[in-house]
Amino acid sequence: MNHPAPIEAMPAGARRALAVLGLCSLLPALGTSLPNVGLPVLGRAFGAPYGELQWVVLAYLVASTVLAVPSGRLGDRYGHRRLLLGGIVLFTLASFACALAPTLPALALARAAQGCGAAAMMALAMPLAGASVPAARSGMALGLLGTMSGAGTALGPAVGGLLVSLGGWPALFLGVAPVGLLAFVLAWRWLPVQAQARRAPPGAPGALPYGGLGAALLVASVVMTTLVAGPFYLSGALGLGSAAVGLAMSCGPLAAMLAGVPAGRAVDRIGARPVMLAGLGGMAAGCALLALMPASAGVTGYVAALCCTTTGYALFQAANNSALLSECASGRRGAVSGLLNLARNLGLMAGAGAMGKLYTDVAAAAGAGAAMGASFGAGFLLVLAAAFLSMPLRIAQLSAARKT
Repeated sequence: MNHPAPIEAMPAGARRALAVLGLCSLLPALGTSLPNVGLPVLGRAFGAPYGELQWVVLAYLVASTVLAVPSGRLGDRYGHRRLLLGGIVLFTLASFACALAPTLPALALARAAQGCGAAAMMALAMPLAGASVPAARSGMALGLLGTMSGAGTALGPAVGGLLVSLGGWPALFLGVAPVGLLAFVLAWRWLPVQAQARRAPPGAPGALPYGGLGAALLVASVVMTTLVAGPFYLSGALGLGSAAVGLAMSCGPLAAMLAGVPAGRAVDRIGARPVMLAGLGGMAAGCALLALMPASAGVTGYVAALCCTTTGYALFQAANNSALLSECASGRRGAVSGLLNLARNLGLMAGAGAMGKLYTDVAAAAGAGAAMGASFGAGFLLVLAAAFLSMPLRIAQLSAARKT
């Protein structure tokens, strides 16, 4: 078995490029999670009800979701580095506009522009990482991007609360603007032009890996189930207070964040197929435990099963992303990366809607324990479906590895 070169052997230019791309993965996640904690303050400042305030969140999510694939395709055609720099500029300028918004509609419009910039950063960081680091380190690179995105999501509420306490709601947006400026300067200096993939000619052939993308959507739905069902179960069935619920819920994202880079290194060492299998197995085991777990297992049992599920997700994501990007032509990596982000966002939305409704309906009829069984029983089936959909991708990846 061939072993990868040690981390120290990675060229300095590749390490610098990976650092700035990690920053470009952190910013969109912060843009998603930071403003949520400031909604009550915004409501008081603008005298608006929640129905209007939610557009501060939705405008960003809708823009970043709708433009995920177009951003990747534009990057394939006109250059990944060029489009990434444009996305950073738009995100940063829109952050200033958000802080200076005089009305709530103006804030929502600025948030939509911020989401457009975030879409470009999310779609183009992955293909640029693949082009900037040695091929033997691509899994580790993608794992790091996943870790940085997870860190932004996990840290957002805490950082947002601190910013609001220091400078009111405008600080939520002014706080990320300097980071955007830093990302632009570093990307301009550290991302070499030759890191761009060659432009894809119009009508370039090649089938898109819809089975791997469908699997990404399904597992994202399962992850969202932990976020929508968990608080109700922890507070209702286990009787935890708000602070304890938040602490228990943070263990899942933390486990996924810590597993990101090791998962990528495992992909580099043993290949995407076994890591993907391990990830789906971990998710299935975690869902089964959550579905069958008695209330007597307490918080410890819940957190252990939650971490099993989210760690499995980190393994799957690193392997699936690496396999999809390695299988597609270099001129299409932006489009595939955009599709991956689109699938993840749609999965999160579907999980929040369908799985959240399943939990609340069953809980109203039969209690929290039955609702957990129904929700994560459904999650277990979704993981099995994801394994079925990703089977052709794993076979193709294994065949390619044997040929090389």
